[in-house]
Amino acid sequence: MTAVHTSPAVAAGPAGNPANGPVHDATIGSGDGALVRVPAGGRLRIVDLFGNQAADTLLYDADDIDNRYSAFDTIREQGAVFLTTGSRLLSTRLDELAVITDDTVGRHDTIGGACAQESNVIRYGEHVRHQHACRQTFLAYGAAAGIGQRELGHNINFFMNVPVTSAGGLQFDDGLSAPGKYVELTASRDIWVLLSNCPQLNNPCNGWDPTPLQLLGWWS
Repeated sequence: MTAVHTSPAVAAGPAGNPANGPVHDATIGSGDGALVRVPAGGRLRIVDLFGNQAADTLLYDADDIDNRYSAFDTIREQGAVFLTTGSRLLSTRLDELAVITDDTVGRHDTIGGACAQESNVIRYGEHVRHQHACRQTFLAYGAAAGIGQRELGHNINFFMNVPVTSAGGLQFDDGLSAPGKYVELTASRDIWVLLSNCPQLNNPCNGWDPTPLQLLGWWS
């Protein structure tokens, strides 16, 4: 049976001012995605409506999609494995694509990667091959901006909790988020934000129950 989720109230605008309404407001169902062009200085908020939902996200320079988010360079240049307020999201050319300017969760993953049908089979067995995965969503929505397989790279997993063990391994643990918590990006240049609302059912990144996300944007 498919779970039914009743959406909570829409999040307020920046600085908690409900009158400062967003120019972009969309609800992204579990397993669905979005492609949003955010102009330089624009703010995009990703809201975890029900808590414990993974928002797989890629960033691209809107004028040159080959200049795309690099998890490796972001981690190396800042000396931090996890992302939170103040994290500069860097491209493969070390250009600043965006900055996390508000975060009510405190820590986000950028090393766990996105689910794909192939990796799901390796991790969980042949019986999951039919399940939809984030890579498919990236390709479906990214096509409108010319983003194909060659342009996909290591992504951010907002709201996802992937601790690094003392031996250097990764664990997929229950999320640190809760209903209504959010992360907000401020674009440093015109960017594409490509998002997959992860449909993963085989580890606790979504609390075993994928739920909707909300995207709110403020820009002129």
